[in-house]
Amino acid sequence: MSLELNNGKYMKLHDWVPFDKVIWTSLCKNTNAISILEKNLDKLDEGGWIELSRNPNAVDLLEKNLDKLVHWHLFFSNVNASHILEKNLDKLDEEGWIELSYYPYAIHILEKNLDKVCWYYLSENPNAIPILEKNLDKVFWETLSLNPNAIHILEKNLDKLNKKGWTVMCQNPNAIHILEKNLDKLVHEIEDNDWYWLSQNPNAIPILEKNLDKVVWTRLCSNPNAIHILEKNLDKLDDDGFDWFWLSQNPNAIPILEKNLDKLDWRMLWSNPAIFEYDYEAMKNAIYK
Repeated sequence: MSLELNNGKYMKLHDWVPFDKVIWTSLCKNTNAISILEKNLDKLDEGGWIELSRNPNAVDLLEKNLDKLVHWHLFFSNVNASHILEKNLDKLDEEGWIELSYYPYAIHILEKNLDKVCWYYLSENPNAIPILEKNLDKVFWETLSLNPNAIHILEKNLDKLNKKGWTVMCQNPNAIHILEKNLDKLVHEIEDNDWYWLSQNPNAIPILEKNLDKVVWTRLCSNPNAIHILEKNLDKLDDDGFDWFWLSQNPNAIPILEKNLDKLDWRMLWSNPAIFEYDYEAMKNAIYK
């Protein structure tokens, strides 16, 4: 018997995570918490079901509890729920179509309903490139700047980017080579700081390491590739601000977090998939039961 190990069912909390501090709404976001959630559905309030609706590993559980879904458009944001979505398109209102335009998995539905899509969000959809290339007059360059698969379009149309477009591009993991050549276009001011967004870009580490004076530490705390920088600069983190809030949800920050339990933001920690480890006993029981 083989087990599917990426569905969050054969996981358990690390020993250092105190279950008595559980925040159920936050845990509902956690892709590795399915086995715990399945046994504690009675503890979920409306907020919990809303968050669970988005959890890609919770689809089997949700299918058995469709009556609990109070916001269908949130459920339709679930990457693993496309088969349910196709049977329930009548439940999509205008807001639902707007949100759906953003989701890569829904592209086969969107291309059949271009009269209903929101081009602002479709411009950001990485799977919508063939549609966008045929409709450049409808493209929103601001959100296209965030599209990781639109680099070839952006490179030919940099003159169409306004200030907001460059700000948004700072979040694009595939645009680093463009940004490196245009650092002069990035603003570094207190109330208008493009480095705020660049600091969270996982592929921007080479730029950030050369410009630590411009780094926004709050946003760097959410960057999964910045742990080596953060470990050397923990003194720069504000204990009373949002630094530990974002660090608590960073899946690669566990070595820092487990040594600083007094500084954690528990709301964010409970949504962090890295607080779980494989439960080999549960796997063995499932195989040999």
